[in-house]
Amino acid sequence: MQNKNRRGRWVSVFEQLALNTEVLVKELNTSTVAFADSIECKRISSLSCSGTTFTWDSPLRETSQSDRAREGEAGRQRRKTMAVVASAPGKVLMTGGYLVLERPNAGIVLSTNARFYAIVKPLHEEIKPDSWAWVYTDVKLTSPQLSRQSNYKLSLKNLTLQTVSSSDSGNPFVEHAVQYAVAAAHAKFDKNNKDELHKLLLQGLDITILGCNDFYSYRNQIEARGLPLTPESLAALPPFASITFNAENPTGECKPEVAKTGLGSSAAMTSAVVAALLHYFGVVNLSLLLTDSSGLDVVHMIAQSAHCIAQGKVGSGFDVSSAVYGSQRYVRFSPDVLSSAQVAVKGMPLDDVIVDILNGKWDHERTKFSLPPLMSLLLGEPGTGGSSTPSMVGAVKKWQKSDPQNAQETWTKLSELNSTLERQFNLLSKLAKENWDVYKRTIDRCIPLKSDKWIELGTDPREEVVVKALLGAREAMLGIRNLMRSMGQAAGVPIEPESQTRLLDATMGMEGVLLAGVPGAGGFDAIFAVTLGDSNQNLVKAWSLLNVLALLVREDPRGVSLETGDPRTAGIMSNISSVRIE
Repeated sequence: MQNKNRRGRWVSVFEQLALNTEVLVKELNTSTVAFADSIECKRISSLSCSGTTFTWDSPLRETSQSDRAREGEAGRQRRKTMAVVASAPGKVLMTGGYLVLERPNAGIVLSTNARFYAIVKPLHEEIKPDSWAWVYTDVKLTSPQLSRQSNYKLSLKNLTLQTVSSSDSGNPFVEHAVQYAVAAAHAKFDKNNKDELHKLLLQGLDITILGCNDFYSYRNQIEARGLPLTPESLAALPPFASITFNAENPTGECKPEVAKTGLGSSAAMTSAVVAALLHYFGVVNLSLLLTDSSGLDVVHMIAQSAHCIAQGKVGSGFDVSSAVYGSQRYVRFSPDVLSSAQVAVKGMPLDDVIVDILNGKWDHERTKFSLPPLMSLLLGEPGTGGSSTPSMVGAVKKWQKSDPQNAQETWTKLSELNSTLERQFNLLSKLAKENWDVYKRTIDRCIPLKSDKWIELGTDPREEVVVKALLGAREAMLGIRNLMRSMGQAAGVPIEPESQTRLLDATMGMEGVLLAGVPGAGGFDAIFAVTLGDSNQNLVKAWSLLNVLALLVREDPRGVSLETGDPRTAGIMSNISSVRIE
């Protein structure tokens, strides 16, 4: 009898071993990486997993009970190590400064290759036995570049976030991104999926944020090293370099000097965190963006809401829109769509707020946009410090109220010139598509010349059309700059300060430069220039002589992206692969 029982136990052991082996083989066949597409992905009914993603148990799944059990076990094992990395770009608002605050005025906003990254993974490897009684879970936020770490308790009932310990005053943009993303998951999921979400939250959230160097000013570090103000000096800095520290008091305590370049770091950061969390929870599947972009709409609504509440006002939203969708022509949404979010600050349950936001009438308009072929975006940091956009916007609004007639006339003219510049860009793209050889030949001939010589090239009628479109774009930008200067003078704010005017005039007078301006609300942030062909290298050298640091930023039309791993690791592997061994 004992031998029979012993044989039965051995059979059970072998059955369990076979089951574990089957699960392991299935995991290996399904995924070999803990990042991005390979994470276990809980889907809502309107979305489906594809590729190498794993699916959580759901009534919608047409799988056998044993299959679901094995997938559930595999998912629990993967949760120990899985991580999601999402990124979102910075922006340059070429046209629409101030006007984009009011519908139906449009703005042209370019997304860039400067990106913010959010890494989300479980804080604890295992769900603790007593976690069933927990009413809070742990959240850790780390910003290595700023040497900051904050620890929070997230209420699993009302989704409030309480600071436990922090090396500074916290980060309201990330804090609201966490709350709103969790609330969105609650709103989107049914009972079964909410149970799985609860288990995932009990493991805590470990969030790391990283911004490309171009979001911040590193002039002090470059000058301290005795290096020239060139892109090569910027490129020599380590990726995601620490922000400069300055001594603040006699005790030797220091705090980061966060000098920014005006690329919209808060919008990019918020969008990246929201995207990473929503993918981590399984609300959206960012790996399907090429075939299904509906998930971006959810990311956009949640990111806009979190960003507006964090900054304490409902802005135009162009920065978040470009961070999520990429380069575009943008017309803002009606502010009323976020009225629920504003009420939430006064105590309305966040779950109800999110439902209103997701079902709201988002009437913003966006059309894909990019610079015409053979044109490059270049940004230069003059070293005069950034500007406070909210205070400048407030001054302009005050001027509008005090002098409505002149303000309206100025805005009407600005709107017309913005539309003219947009039309000229679209025409140039059309001409390039219709007759590439003529377009390229004309651009190549303009590169070594200043703009006042371009008209002399129009001997061929087809080339003349291209040249006139170039000059039309240039004249429109000159008109925009003139009106923005006048508006700044009337409102008493430096929209285009004299130092920037001198720099921009010098820039537009150089060979191969189509146009230049101060982006967005203006001020002392980095200026932008659009150059023809490879003439940007000449501009970089000229800027260096003028004590202007050309940034490494270029136009990149992509919005939110799912990354394949930690960007710091990717940089290390890239450096290793480039080493020559002789």
